[in-house]
Amino acid sequence: MERYTAMVTDRGMLIGQREKLGLSQEDVAKKAGIKPEQYKKYESHDGCFSSSSMQIVNTVLAALELDPTAYANGEYALRPLSDDDPLYKILSKIR
Repeated sequence: MERYTAMVTDRGMLIGQREKLGLSQEDVAKKAGIKPEQYKKYESHDGCFSSSSMQIVNTVLAALELDPTAYANGEYALRPLSDDDPLYKILSKIR
């Protein structure tokens, strides 16, 4: 079976990890010590975090049990696709 890897945006990383931990947006905001509205903005933004917000981002990453150094090194930018991932199914049909 062929394996595929996909790029993950910051938005996708946050949502995926939050769902993996079974947390709501409000739960993450509370753990990070920020307002829920602020966290929701991070999840709705589909680019990269700005350097001016990295202190807050580090608290969000910690609340999601993610390592800020690993994030900075790009370790969360790629993820393996599972067989039930819709993107995996599309790529399998193309091959």
